[in-house]
Amino acid sequence: MWTATLPHLSSPNSSHELQQQHVDTVKSFRFLGSIRSQDLKWELNISSITKKAQQRMYFLRQLNKFNLPKTMMVNFYRAIIESILCSSITVWYAASTAKDKGRLQRIIRSAEKVIGCNLPSLQDLFTLRTLKRARRIVADPAHPGQKLLETLPSGRRLRSIRTKTSIRLSSWRKGFQPTTPREFGETWKYSRTTGDHPPH
Repeated sequence: MWTATLPHLSSPNSSHELQQQHVDTVKSFRFLGSIRSQDLKWELNISSITKKAQQRMYFLRQLNKFNLPKTMMVNFYRAIIESILCSSITVWYAASTAKDKGRLQRIIRSAEKVIGCNLPSLQDLFTLRTLKRARRIVADPAHPGQKLLETLPSGRRLRSIRTKTSIRLSSWRKGFQPTTPREFGETWKYSRTTGDHPPH
C-alpha cells in the first residue's frame, strides 16, 4: 500500500503503518486517470496531458495534408485532441497555474492554425463542462454532492459554500464544488433558461 502526504508532514520515500499495513509515501500518484503530486499541485498531470495532446497533433497535421474539409478536421480535433485536454478539467483547471494553462492553450492555438478556424478556448471548455456537470448534480437527488450545489430560492444562482476555518485549504477552495457557485453565478442564471453556455 502507498499514499502521498503533504510535504511538511512527511519526507518522500518514508514509510508508515496504517491499520497494521505497511504504507510507503510517494511523490506522486495516479488516481482515476489524473496525476496528483505530493505538494497538491497539478503540474505533473498537465504535463502528461500536454504530451498526449502534442502527440495527437501529429495526426491532425497529417490529415491536413490531404486537404480534408474543415468539418472533418474539427470533428477529429474534438474527438482526439480536445477530449484529452478536457480530461478531468473540472477537477484541476481552477487550481492550475497560468503557466500550465498557457501550455494547453498553445496546443489549441496550434490546432486553430492547422484547421484554419477558431476553436473553443481552454476557459470556454472548462466553463461548459463545469456547468454541464453542475446541472447533472443538481438534477440528481441521489448524488452525494447535491447538497453542496444548492440553488437559492430564486433558482437563478447557486448558494455559496461556507466552510469552517479549519478546513479552508487553498487546494479544496479551488476545487469543483467551491468554485462553481463563486465563479459561475451569472453563467448559471443564463444556462438555467437556455440550457447552453452564455455567448461571448
